[in-house]
Amino acid sequence: MSSTARPFYTTGSWQPFPGQEKAFIGAWGEFAGWAAELEGSGEAILVHDLRVEGRYVSFVPWDSMEAIRSWKGHPEFKERMSRVQQFVDKFSPTEAEVVARVSGVA
Repeated sequence: MSSTARPFYTTGSWQPFPGQEKAFIGAWGEFAGWAAELEGSGEAILVHDLRVEGRYVSFVPWDSMEAIRSWKGHPEFKERMSRVQQFVDKFSPTEAEVVARVSGVA
């Protein structure tokens, strides 16, 4: 299944502690790199919210809710996530299902 056809996403809204943005991005990259190699996952993306100071949003597409549950239930998940969260003041995770897609002209 191509990454654009994956029907489920995990997203996160992240607010690193002031001055910890670079450390957060590095730790998130390591965590997301691990997640992106797991069965059923796709390319992990982190974006900087240009409208909210210090806010970042992450996206990871998944083939199924079972793949998401397997990732979150993995023995290494909590320890790897804690490496990211040590730099984060606020974090809000979301699991989402695609209900519509619209393609534009490339």
